[in-house]
Amino acid sequence: MAQQGPAGEHPRQRERRNLDEKKGPSMTRIGFIGLGIMGGPMAANLVAAGYEVTGYNRSSAKAEKLAAEGGKAAGSIAEAVSGADVIVTMLPDSPDVESAVLGEDGVLANARQGALLIDCSTIRPEVSREVAEQAERQGVRALDAPVSGGEQGAIDGALSIMVGGDAAAFAAAGEVLDVVGRTVVHVGPAGSGQTVKAANQLIVAGNIALVAEALVFLEKHGVDTESAFRVLGGGLAGSKVLDAKNEGMRERTFEPGFRIELHHKDLGIVQSAAREAGVSAPLSGLLAQLMEAAVVQGDGSLDHSGLFKQLAKLNGME
Repeated sequence: MAQQGPAGEHPRQRERRNLDEKKGPSMTRIGFIGLGIMGGPMAANLVAAGYEVTGYNRSSAKAEKLAAEGGKAAGSIAEAVSGADVIVTMLPDSPDVESAVLGEDGVLANARQGALLIDCSTIRPEVSREVAEQAERQGVRALDAPVSGGEQGAIDGALSIMVGGDAAAFAAAGEVLDVVGRTVVHVGPAGSGQTVKAANQLIVAGNIALVAEALVFLEKHGVDTESAFRVLGGGLAGSKVLDAKNEGMRERTFEPGFRIELHHKDLGIVQSAAREAGVSAPLSGLLAQLMEAAVVQGDGSLDHSGLFKQLAKLNGME
């Protein structure tokens, strides 16, 4: 059993105290771009682990929140990146990464030679390869390192991180990635992390849709759904998605941990990458259409478990 620190001390606070005592990674400067639902907790965990973190976000309030947690707030990408040993980006979509990283006053225009860029966004694999190629030309090491685990995983420092890029760069990023992730795996060259993340999003979307359809089925039969999901979760039908999402579906509460509009974007990445590789992926098409319907009907800002609403409407359960 892990040793207990002072009463009420968060595990990350304990890590930071221990690291400060060892004079560990506190000398490593991190520039963090994108402090949203996932990026904010990730940056806060890096601060708590003893790193000097300077964060930038288009909404300045989120950078100020990081400052209140012990980091520093930057007014621009250039300010966040200047002098950083490691740069982490956590942005919504491919165009955001292209602008923030490859733009005229973006990350690569301001990063020092030898810096390590870790892009934790979920984007198209070909954009990650383009970032890696341009970064190499400018003397910056780049990794695509998309994450899975949702908001709670980010808060707990328990994300699953699939990393593409050079093996030596992956080794250099180990200490930083281990702070924000529990399962960190190098999956191949540049772009590979994004390819694996696309597969992850396909599996998650399929699970969500099946849990939603099962709930409709159970409710139509008048079954006690709480009991039903408890026993289903203990058998082969059990999954993290079932455990995490069934209660929100049953209670019709869809506060976003990961928004439908972002999952819809990710399924577009799946379909694009499948076409590029000549892969037939019929289920991804069906799931993308359900996500599309949710977005068109104004539900894009809901948690992706809100996909339940589409299955309910198909069955006259307004």
